Amino acid sequence: MARAKPGAHASKVEEPPAKQGSFGKVVTTILVLSLAGGGTYAYRTYFSGDGQGMPAVNEVTSSSARQQSTLVDQEDTRIMQVRANHDSQLADGGARAAQVRQPYNAASANGRTLVLPQRREPYYVAELENKRVLEKQSDGSYLLTMNILAVEGAKLILQNASGPLTIRMRSVPGQFTSIVSSGASVRINGSAQNPVRFLSWNDDTRQPDTQVSDGRSYIRAIGGEFSMKYTEVSNLGFWSGRTGGLALTGTDRPDSAAERVQAGAPARRIQLPSGGQDTNSGTREEIQVGAAPGGGGATFYVPQANLVSGTIDNVRVTGNAYGLFVTASNQTQITNNRIDGSLVHGLLLHRFAKNTVIENTTVSKSRGDGFVLSRGTEGVRVTNCTSQGNGGNGYTLNGQPLADGASASGESITAFGGNLISGSTARDNKRYGVELLGGDNTAVQNNRIIGGDMGVVVREKATRMQISGNQVSNPSRQGIVLRDGVSGATVAGNVISGTDTALYLRDSSGAINGNTVQSASRHGLTLRGAVAGTQITGNTLSGTGTSVMDVDRATGAYVNANNNTKGWHKTAGFWTWVKRLLKPMNIIWFLVFLLVAVSMYRSRDAGMRIGRRGSHPYENQSKLEDRPVRLLRRTATDSAAPGHDAERAGAGARP
Repeated sequence: MARAKPGAHASKVEEPPAKQGSFGKVVTTILVLSLAGGGTYAYRTYFSGDGQGMPAVNEVTSSSARQQSTLVDQEDTRIMQVRANHDSQLADGGARAAQVRQPYNAASANGRTLVLPQRREPYYVAELENKRVLEKQSDGSYLLTMNILAVEGAKLILQNASGPLTIRMRSVPGQFTSIVSSGASVRINGSAQNPVRFLSWNDDTRQPDTQVSDGRSYIRAIGGEFSMKYTEVSNLGFWSGRTGGLALTGTDRPDSAAERVQAGAPARRIQLPSGGQDTNSGTREEIQVGAAPGGGGATFYVPQANLVSGTIDNVRVTGNAYGLFVTASNQTQITNNRIDGSLVHGLLLHRFAKNTVIENTTVSKSRGDGFVLSRGTEGVRVTNCTSQGNGGNGYTLNGQPLADGASASGESITAFGGNLISGSTARDNKRYGVELLGGDNTAVQNNRIIGGDMGVVVREKATRMQISGNQVSNPSRQGIVLRDGVSGATVAGNVISGTDTALYLRDSSGAINGNTVQSASRHGLTLRGAVAGTQITGNTLSGTGTSVMDVDRATGAYVNANNNTKGWHKTAGFWTWVKRLLKPMNIIWFLVFLLVAVSMYRSRDAGMRIGRRGSHPYENQSKLEDRPVRLLRRTATDSAAPGHDAERAGAGARP
């Protein structure tokens, strides 16, 4: 297994126990690295009961892990060096400042970068082609041959001009290209008929780059504003979230040292090398840009804070390391997208991704989870989305605090929440349909959850969770689960069918009201451990199993009232009856009766042996007593015989 690099935080991920008869033996190897700047990378290896390995989340050797981690460090270093050098030359003023106010090539130990500085006019494909950063190919596509970095105040527009726009991002062993914006505004605009296309490209094989071990091209926005519409993105990214393919990232917190422009403040005027002026004003640096070649003007808004904001609409992502990675963002709109075949997770909102709207988006066949809302996300709305055929959970929402005590970075110990999943579908994911890890006041409402190991699982001391109006069908083991310290939860109005145990509570409490259970095959409801304060009312439980309510292992006072269990058909298999009979007092009485039965049998057996032989029980002793009796009898007989006395007299008269 790869080892975490210095400064990284390594942690374990809990895996569900294997269901017997489904996978058989499961051997799991997990590596999760929380890297500086956001993002995790994990891999698991599964082995099924027949010894054939299921596809791993990501096939990573120790040497590949070190190589990819090093490449991420090099990319971070390159971007920081170029940006620091740019800011330094601007601060010096004079001729050096004038030079960096127009596009220029910056060299570093980790590759060449075309820097796009701030100016009034946006940068378009035609200008990048003139600078030989984009090379026109025979099929009309473009090959990106150099890294692009758009710095604060720059406006980059990549869109169709007269026909389809395809950008092949060079990605060969030892060299890959990237498009990165740092505080800039980027707009990628395609159309339904002619989407913009981005893909990694290996010049040698003339094929997309599918190997991640030596790095791979990626697109990233650091702060600023990013918009992508009607675009196809494929086979981008490696190792971390920020280099995972398509990433919107910012800092964990706004930069307190950044210059802030208050509303109504005088406009800032920046002298451009061309002699013109760029005017910025307002709290978000509202910038009106000139007319584009063959098009009209546009207004860009650059947030003052270092949080990123953006729009991802009608985008198709295929084969990225991370389908879409978002961290330190505010009010990001993610709508009408499709993400397929991600090597890790499909759509991941990392720390401080707040007030995000995710609508009409489908994630399928990711090797990890479909949708992930990790710790630090708040106010996220996921509606009318679909997560299907993923190797992990359909939806994972982690609302746990960033720290559970004093920490060097002073992280908050308050749980996160206020998130919502509604009107969405989780279908045939390998693990759970929806998993809620801690957090407060999160709602899972009116969703369809089909297949998987379990339907909805709430755990890790989550509070005030609302699980209502969902249709949960055909999970392998359990439908809706509250466990491990959940409190104040509401589970109401759900319909659960085709599972072993429909409702399951362990060491948790909540209100279980108005749910309908259909065709459960083991228990309608199970209570286990400390469940004090739980209210179970108005539920309709039907099915066929050992018991409608399994509450023998529950402790604490709870309310069980007005539940309809008439549709439950109680059955018990052989082993169920054995377990019921094998109780301590039953075993003691069984041994007593067994002892009596054995004694009776032995007595009866002895009598039968006596009867068969026809002999007296004191036969041996009677033989000893019979000898004198027979002797006396014989003596008496002899005395009565004639001539006996004469014989005795003669005998006695012998000399």
